[in-house]
Amino acid sequence: MELEEAPKETTPESAFPLEPEQPSEFEKLFKACEDSPDDFNGWVYLLQFVEQENDLTAVRNSFDAFFLRYPYCYGYWKKYADIEKKHENIQVAEEVYRRGLQAIPLSVDLWLHYLTYIKENSDLSDPETEGRIRAAFEHAVLAAGTDFRSDRLWESFINWETELEKLANVTAIYDRILGIPTQLYSQHFQRFKDHVQNNNPKHFLSEEEFVQLRLELSKASLLAMIGEVEDTPVAHDELPPGTDDLVDPAKNMRHKVIEIRQELFNHNEHEVSKRWAFEEGIKRPYFHVKALEKTQLNNWKEYLDFEIENGIPERVVVLFERCLIACALYEEFWTKYAKYLEGHSTDGVRHVYKKACSIHMPKKPTIHLLWAAFEEQQGNVEEARSILKSLEEAVPGLAMVRLRRVSLERRHGNLEEAEALLREAMESAKNETETSFYAVKLARQMIKVQRSLSKARKVLLDAIEKDQTCPKLFLNLLELEYSGDVIQNEAEILACFDRALKSQMPLESRLLFCQRKVEFLEDFGSDINVLVAAYEEHQNLQKESETSKRKAENGYDRWIWEQGVGHINTSLSLVQDRFLWCFSKTTRTFHTLLLRHLFPSLISLNASKLIQQYGGWGQNSWGQYNQYAQYNQYYPPPPT
Repeated sequence: MELEEAPKETTPESAFPLEPEQPSEFEKLFKACEDSPDDFNGWVYLLQFVEQENDLTAVRNSFDAFFLRYPYCYGYWKKYADIEKKHENIQVAEEVYRRGLQAIPLSVDLWLHYLTYIKENSDLSDPETEGRIRAAFEHAVLAAGTDFRSDRLWESFINWETELEKLANVTAIYDRILGIPTQLYSQHFQRFKDHVQNNNPKHFLSEEEFVQLRLELSKASLLAMIGEVEDTPVAHDELPPGTDDLVDPAKNMRHKVIEIRQELFNHNEHEVSKRWAFEEGIKRPYFHVKALEKTQLNNWKEYLDFEIENGIPERVVVLFERCLIACALYEEFWTKYAKYLEGHSTDGVRHVYKKACSIHMPKKPTIHLLWAAFEEQQGNVEEARSILKSLEEAVPGLAMVRLRRVSLERRHGNLEEAEALLREAMESAKNETETSFYAVKLARQMIKVQRSLSKARKVLLDAIEKDQTCPKLFLNLLELEYSGDVIQNEAEILACFDRALKSQMPLESRLLFCQRKVEFLEDFGSDINVLVAAYEEHQNLQKESETSKRKAENGYDRWIWEQGVGHINTSLSLVQDRFLWCFSKTTRTFHTLLLRHLFPSLISLNASKLIQQYGGWGQNSWGQYNQYAQYNQYYPPPPT
């Protein structure tokens, strides 16, 4: 009997856990961009890496994510399309171009790349190809043809039609460009004249225009001939003047064609001259994350103001779109654009706000608040609510956003939600100061909107228990108690004063509350004993305040002595002894004068400035009163 072989002991794989797989270089770069989407250089490194690695999946993920943040970088759209073409994805590459042109339709460069691409990758034997390419050119000039620097686009269109020998189409294109203010307006007119002189009118004019001009010129020639025949006898073998033009009217027809366009050109030249200085001031018409110079920003502002005042809406919109390519990271231009469109298109305003907030400035609060306000004005309360909530999620902790959310709910009667938002803000506050700030807002809402004195009082008292150093809490509680009948609320008001005086607020703040307590008792108090006690308490705090100031002054005098006289040469020791008494008995002004005139080379200029800065130490406690002036509605500061 054969013995069975004993089974081998196996060790479970879990006993030796595998080391976690390290992220690839692509994953590291991609995550860095996700974590810091505003780091443009990080995106550049990522795109360079995936382009070198030639991994199509990584390329698509990286470029798609990049364009969600930076769609105005036209050069990267071409890179993306070139990579797809390299992998022989012809239709996908064309779609990339289309996406790019939808994102930045004013990019002349991207249009030219796209047009070249479809011409190179179209089947020329297909009878529909010509119409498809012409439609693409038409789309291009409609989108970007009014840009001041769109000349290359128009020239490309003209050259393509010329190659096809569609000379009438060429003339039609010139008729459009000659009326648009562009940088090379004069060059276009000269080329148009060459086009007219070098071709037969029957070929470069539309049939309708050719017939009309032929009739006009024939009629004019006949009239001229009849007039000259009546005035001048001629031999039978000679033709009257003008008859040669009847036989061959091309010369006069060319002259007439140019003459008609000359007036259009003259008007366009005038329009160009009005804009030339502004265009010369544009040094960076493309997008970049680097900040623009102040002169560039001012030039855009002035150019926009000019076009709004003098131009037509179509040109104003084009200029705004151009401006926002270069100034995409500046809120003021998006706001200006939206405000302009308010009188023309509600959907246009919404599109501008959405583009600004969703793409270029996802964390800029002002533009989001304006967008939310606009939607609320249009009655889209839910959209406004969503905008504010999304902004707060993107940039948490902004008081202005939380308060706007609260006010939106209050305006639409959602008082419970408004209260909940304020309480949530108090709970999630980063520090006691922030908690106290929202507590004051909540208390004011409860007493002014909800008309609940007790709830407002409780909010403030609970906040005071957590923050004993915030004067605003005590001041608002005092204001709350004052809002009722001060005679009946005397006990509550005095309790509020006492709570403030026993708090951990700075001495100067407690002294102010004590002063107001005395004034309250003088005006409304019912017990002289309480008034006398309050007065004595005020005197004690006053003395304590003066003592602390005096100590601070003495320490400062010693510092001045060390900085100034302490460095005097020992040969001046007798002078030092003689005038030492001045530093302890006279005012700081005299100290300054003494040091300046006796030892001008030894006194520190900074020390002199500090003496002047703190020259108000000798004033009474009301010198600090102004910081609470906004809360003191009852007792103005005493005269100085």
